[in-house]
Amino acid sequence: MSRVGRAPITLPKGVELQVAEGLIKVKGPKGQLEVVISPRIRVELEDGVVTLERPSDHRNDRAQHGLARSLIANAVAGVSEGFKKSLEIQGVGFRCQMKGSDLELTVGYSHPVVITPPQGITIEAPEPTKISVSGIDKQLVGQVAANIRAVRPPDHYHGKGVRYAGEHVKLKAGKAAAR
Repeated sequence: MSRVGRAPITLPKGVELQVAEGLIKVKGPKGQLEVVISPRIRVELEDGVVTLERPSDHRNDRAQHGLARSLIANAVAGVSEGFKKSLEIQGVGFRCQMKGSDLELTVGYSHPVVITPPQGITIEAPEPTKISVSGIDKQLVGQVAANIRAVRPPDHYHGKGVRYAGEHVKLKAGKAAAR
């Protein structure tokens, strides 16, 4: 039995939800999102509380039940509060700066790497070693942050590179430790 799918979603003030066959439209103070869900999942909206029901206990229905509930809850949270991922840059000479709305990374390559954010995503660099990615779509915010990190992932021997804020990178000993 899906515990995630059975949990009700309470809509905050200012958030509207429209239910259509397989499509949920969520509108709030920060913007509007559309969520595509399985047409087999039934969505009910009563007094600002959204509940989801599945037609059977078949394995696919159970999986779609929890997934649909999570997607709708993330859309509601996104249009009301938004999502934010923070990254940090570590390494001598490694830095970032904003060029208009684009992010320019100098992370040890022969050229600076320019990252253009997709529509609906805001990238900020409050310090030369800090990056903030924010937006209303949780999946898109996470993907853009992952793309920035992939430019120069943390090195496991020296710890240099782009990492998530608070990410712990376990350093390896290296060949000098073998002696």
